[in-house]
Amino acid sequence: MAFVENVKESYNELVHKTSWPSRKELAQSSVIVLIASIILALIVWLMDWCFENIMTFVYGLF
Repeated sequence: MAFVENVKESYNELVHKTSWPSRKELAQSSVIVLIASIILALIVWLMDWCFENIMTFVYGLF
């Protein structure tokens, strides 16, 4: 019976105690996450590109 009680309490909390964002807030948050993801991807790509060029130079010395 503990499982059933847990499900009931979880449902009650999700329906009555949780504040859900509005559609506008959700869209704004999604745009922020998208922009941050693109910036992070560009930083990682730049680091990878730099490291590749450095290693190509180092290997070219030998």
